[in-house]
Amino acid sequence: MNWIEGKSPIAFPGLGLTIDPPEGITIGPLTINFYGVIIALGLMLAVVYGWKRSKQFGIKADDITDGVLWVVPFAIVCARAYYCIFEWEAQYATDPISVLYIWKGGLAIYGGVIGAVIGVAVYAKCKKIKLPALLDLVALGFLIGQSIGRWGNFFNREAFGAQTDWFLRMGLNLTADRKYSAEMLYYHPTFLYESLWNAAGFVLLHFVSKRRKYDGQMALGYAAWYGLGRCFI
Repeated sequence: MNWIEGKSPIAFPGLGLTIDPPEGITIGPLTINFYGVIIALGLMLAVVYGWKRSKQFGIKADDITDGVLWVVPFAIVCARAYYCIFEWEAQYATDPISVLYIWKGGLAIYGGVIGAVIGVAVYAKCKKIKLPALLDLVALGFLIGQSIGRWGNFFNREAFGAQTDWFLRMGLNLTADRKYSAEMLYYHPTFLYESLWNAAGFVLLHFVSKRRKYDGQMALGYAAWYGLGRCFI
């Protein structure tokens, strides 16, 4: 087993921390990136939460398990398509077949959310489950998965913001376009902001959901909370 070295150490001088996490491990011919492991962990915890709360939303736990098999492919395909559409000229116009090279990275969260909602709608129709109630539960799962999944960006040294000097600044030997730099540059750790924002949203909506007044309320709350956070972050 060998560690896959990261592209740069990560410093948080305001917190007195310098970390150099690996991007993954190799076991023989197998390469495991921590980005994927963390996203999978977020998905698993979201599913477990769904099992625990399903009866309160009028949904069977088995329907949550089956639904994951429907929704995940929709989410992955749409996340990839969304990313490739907006990066077409920069990355794929000269080599269209590379759109299929998903193992090299390139997924967009907006596309993933859109794909997941489409998958949920199709699944609810086929299983005759009330869509608004299912979306309520899925929305809570989204916040779990997104708050954890954002830490995959930490291991990949990506999804950071503009340069800054405030106390939570994150230092990298990378330029804004992810090229190596001879000096440490400091950025807003936007992956961290979004992770904390989504975690706070989950806690808030979790308690609100226990007194929800109508199906779809949590889904609307998710859209408002997540959209507001993305707007500022």
